[in-house]
Amino acid sequence: MLRIEGNTQQISLFRSLIQNRAFDDGTLGFLETLLISKDVKSLLDVRRTLRQFMTHESVCVLREINDKSVDHKLLVCDFFVRAYAIIGDLESCLALRYEALILREFHSVGDQQLRVSYREWVTFAEHALENRFHAIARKACEKALACFHADVLLKTEKSDTLSEDMEVIKKVKAIKDIATVRASSQSVQAQAVDYLKRKSAETDKVSTSVINEKGHSASVLFRNGIKKHNARKLRELQRR
Repeated sequence: MLRIEGNTQQISLFRSLIQNRAFDDGTLGFLETLLISKDVKSLLDVRRTLRQFMTHESVCVLREINDKSVDHKLLVCDFFVRAYAIIGDLESCLALRYEALILREFHSVGDQQLRVSYREWVTFAEHALENRFHAIARKACEKALACFHADVLLKTEKSDTLSEDMEVIKKVKAIKDIATVRASSQSVQAQAVDYLKRKSAETDKVSTSVINEKGHSASVLFRNGIKKHNARKLRELQRR
């Protein structure tokens, strides 16, 4: 009971920090303390509560800062990326990282310091692939190739030799191919699961029908047997 009450109080304090927009290292440090628990069930409950709260709050915050500067938006995105990483919500973490990269890419036309290098996209693609977010990994590879070709045209971050350029392209395409195959496999597996569910439902329906038919047939046979038995008894009595 004390553990539950303590967690509730700490979570309430963390919520207050977020709602007061305290997006700093102190808040992240406090978040880490929330996840220190000897009780596995308690830890899972805390993670689930934090994920639900952070999912709702991050959407509200991103809408709220829509008119803020690019630098401010990137700082907020970075905070939530780190927070999601601590909580263990990898999907949201990658989604916010992707959001930040797209934001930088969009505003890099007016500020070259925000330019996203193909190396950053490759790193992101690898992380997405490792965590089985194959569709995101594929998109990141497409971004990486586009950035690489742009870098070559602008002569920025270009490799010293043609062979090195080809190695980069080969690596990115390999990641993209793997992501594409795995994404397709996931789709096929999902279709297979749906098919098996439908077949199972149909089988259950047929089985129920067969059972009912068998049950009906058995009851008819049973009643007919009783009628024959009674008729035989009647005939015996008549003979007597």
